[in-house]
Amino acid sequence: MSTHVVIMAGGIGSRLWPLSTPDVPKQFIDVLGVGRSLIQLTTDRFAPVCKPENFWVVTGARYANLVKEQLPAIPQDQILCEPEGRNTAPCIAYASWKIQQKDPQANIVVTPADALVLKTQEFADVIGKALEFTEERDAIVTVGIAPTRPETGYGYIHAMEALQGQLVKVQEFKEKPDLDTAIGYMQDGHYFWNAGIFVWNVNTIVRELRAYAPQIAGIMDQLAPSFFTDREATELARLFPQCEKISIDYAVMEKSPYIYVIAEDLAWSDLGSWGSIQTHLKADENGNAVVGGDVRLFDCRDCFVHTAGEKTVVVEGLDGYIVAESKDRLLICRLSEEQHIKEYSA
Repeated sequence: MSTHVVIMAGGIGSRLWPLSTPDVPKQFIDVLGVGRSLIQLTTDRFAPVCKPENFWVVTGARYANLVKEQLPAIPQDQILCEPEGRNTAPCIAYASWKIQQKDPQANIVVTPADALVLKTQEFADVIGKALEFTEERDAIVTVGIAPTRPETGYGYIHAMEALQGQLVKVQEFKEKPDLDTAIGYMQDGHYFWNAGIFVWNVNTIVRELRAYAPQIAGIMDQLAPSFFTDREATELARLFPQCEKISIDYAVMEKSPYIYVIAEDLAWSDLGSWGSIQTHLKADENGNAVVGGDVRLFDCRDCFVHTAGEKTVVVEGLDGYIVAESKDRLLICRLSEEQHIKEYSA
């Protein structure tokens, strides 16, 4: 039974403006200064469990060329271009119906394109265990992250047992909590961060989508005869926008009785903000972190400077600020106010 990896790469990463923009969103950018974009790092970490020819990317049509440029090993007909974003359930359904037509017994991993995992060997081990599990039974496995702090910015998975590194049944999914609730989750030990990474057999997810998202499944059945033909783009443009706009969590995960979680401390982050990126970078003795070229800091503390250009950047006297520039855009913002960046850049 072969493994396929589906990378969801349609977001625009608006909280990382000005680096991430609708033209070139964060998944296609080297946000950490390591020489690889986030989507390239995603394919790197799945290399131990999936052949290059079995990767698929679902993205917006405007990003198809970026995918080809950054991931040239992915077959052309496995870059799936949504005519418009309809959230994750239609995205996953489109990829699953196509994979089933090509490989009717496929095991599938679905992952976001823009997260970070530092413990890559442990991650490969977790994915390997999940794939073995879904090969043998009708099950959906979600990857949980053992929380290291009472985080209010992530959804949580409530497991029936407080076990790490093992497959356990999921009791329920929880929305982003307030701080007191998050502290309670940490103390309880049965709660894990939801990384949005799923493992299943193609027949399992198709069956569950038919059961719990029949409108989307019906659209996919209409679309399927055009797969891998010159009619597909036209049919996709006609039919895909008719899909219900809903996440896979609401459509299937919160309803199916076959949900399991495997959780570990994987040094994972969704890199959804400048502050989250800063925590993964080496800081100087004053707590400052820098990505880019010639950056000179004077009397600065706890600042994050990200420059994409070759210009010299001099910053003096700032405490707790983000300074980020990209081409013709510049952001200077207190880290404590970064939740408003989407409003500032609108």
